[in-house]
Amino acid sequence: MSGPVRHREDRRGIALQAGAILILLLLQFVLPDYHHTNVARILVLATFAAGYNLLLGYTGLLSLGHAMFFAAGLYGAGLSAQHLGLPMPAAFLAGVLAGLTFSILVGLVALRTTGVAFMIVTLMLAQACFLIILYFNDFTRGDEGFVLSAEMRRGTIFGFGYDLSDPNVRYGLALLLFAVASTGCYRLVRSPVGRVLVAIRENEARTAMLGYRTFLYKLFALGLSGTISASAGAAYGLLFSYVGATFASIQYSILPLLWVLLGGAGTILGPLLGALLMFYIVEFASEQTSSYMLVVGAALLLLVMFFPKGILGTLRDRYWRWLP
Repeated sequence: MSGPVRHREDRRGIALQAGAILILLLLQFVLPDYHHTNVARILVLATFAAGYNLLLGYTGLLSLGHAMFFAAGLYGAGLSAQHLGLPMPAAFLAGVLAGLTFSILVGLVALRTTGVAFMIVTLMLAQACFLIILYFNDFTRGDEGFVLSAEMRRGTIFGFGYDLSDPNVRYGLALLLFAVASTGCYRLVRSPVGRVLVAIRENEARTAMLGYRTFLYKLFALGLSGTISASAGAAYGLLFSYVGATFASIQYSILPLLWVLLGGAGTILGPLLGALLMFYIVEFASEQTSSYMLVVGAALLLLVMFFPKGILGTLRDRYWRWLP
């Protein structure tokens, strides 16, 4: 790809991403209360999916255990606030650091395997984490979970007061988190390091023959993916005041995979689009019938048939090659 063409694609990609963030920013002023909260929740979950997309879409590693990273951030932040009395910014940082540490440790073990074995190892580790959370029920409150009080979610930072129970503050912080994560991922995948990750996805053996230490690059990708996922978990617990073992279950390892595949693996805005569509498909179907999963399954089947590479991935292949 020539320099001018690449610069033009970069400008289009940046403009698209900036436009999407601007639309999301303006939406908070017109959305009714119910959807205002829903979109804030979707933005946090889309950040989780963005972290997963970095590993699957750009590095080619299919993890079935990403719920453990989300839960590491969730419990790292929630337990720090609940039991240590840390203010919200410090609790959020504790959750992110917990996710970073945990993802590196998991990577050192799981990346010794490849393919199906990698999937199985991540699944087993995630299930072990889920069982540990249930075992220490007196401390974590297990499936019941615990709620962070309104007093805990208020405070000051740099002389400015905040209240995370305020819907506008919650929406703004959720949007900021998603904007930072998606912009960071975009800059990374367009950088030399990102090119190496894509090369590993396409042909790891050839990439290694060129002299790249693929294990270290994959460890970097897994560490960053886990950290982004943990930041989403920490934000979810603090913004929506609930911490529970459900978020460490297998369901929350499968959901980001579905969001990424639905929106388009290896696209920057695919995780957001996938999380948004999946959330409202489930919402609409559950209002119509008690067998809503059948409707959801049929809708997903149709989307896969007509958009085999996800919505944005298929559009990029067929029409707009510049889509990031």
